[in-house]
Amino acid sequence: MTDLRQHLRLYLVTDTALCRAYGLVETVRQAVTGGVTLVQLRAKTASTPQRIEMATALKSALAGTGVPLIVNDDLDAAIAANADGAHIGQGDVPPEQARARLGPNKILGLSCETPQTVQAAPAHIVDYLGLGPVFGTPTKTDHERPIGFAGLAELTALTSLPTVAIGGLKAQHQAQVFAAGADGQAVVSAICGQPDPQAAAQMFTQTQVHP
Repeated sequence: MTDLRQHLRLYLVTDTALCRAYGLVETVRQAVTGGVTLVQLRAKTASTPQRIEMATALKSALAGTGVPLIVNDDLDAAIAANADGAHIGQGDVPPEQARARLGPNKILGLSCETPQTVQAAPAHIVDYLGLGPVFGTPTKTDHERPIGFAGLAELTALTSLPTVAIGGLKAQHQAQVFAAGADGQAVVSAICGQPDPQAAAQMFTQTQVHP
C-alpha cells in the first residue's frame, strides 16, 4: 500500500467499553467523518466469532471511505471478515507466520517497544511498526515502561518502515509525534468515549501539521 504512511496519520484503536455510548460502528463512523485515516479493531475480551461480527460490521461501515480496517491480534477474525490487515504484538504469532496466513496483499503491523525489537522487525514481512508506549495509558495496562518522545525518536531512527506512535496520545501531542519521526499517532480514549467522536477526531485534523 503506497499511501500507508498517510493512512497512519490518525490511527483509531477501538475500545468497545469506551464506545458504549454510541456503539462501536457509530463511534467509528463519526470518527472517520472527523478525519480518522485508519481503524484498528481491538476487542481484547471478545471471542473470535464476536470479533468477526464486529469486523464485518466495521468493514461495511467503512466501505467507500478509503479507510483501512486492521484487526488486532486475531488473524482468524481478520481473514474471515476480509479486513485490510492485522496488527500483532511481540508475544503473538511470529510475523512470518502471520504473513503466510494473511497473504502478500494485506497490511501487517507489529508492535515494538525497544531498540532491539525495532531492529529485529523483518522489514520484508511487516508493513509498519507501532512504537511506544509514549505515555502510560489505562486502556492497555500490560504495556512496557513509557518511552516518551525522546524514546520515540530513538526508535523511529532505527527503521525505514512506516511508524505510528501509541500510548496516551492526544491532539496537542501531534507536533511532537511528527518531530520524533513517526508518520502518525494511534489514539484510543482521545476519540472513543468522547461526547462527540467526530469533533474529537477533528481536533486532530485541525491541529495537524505535516512533517
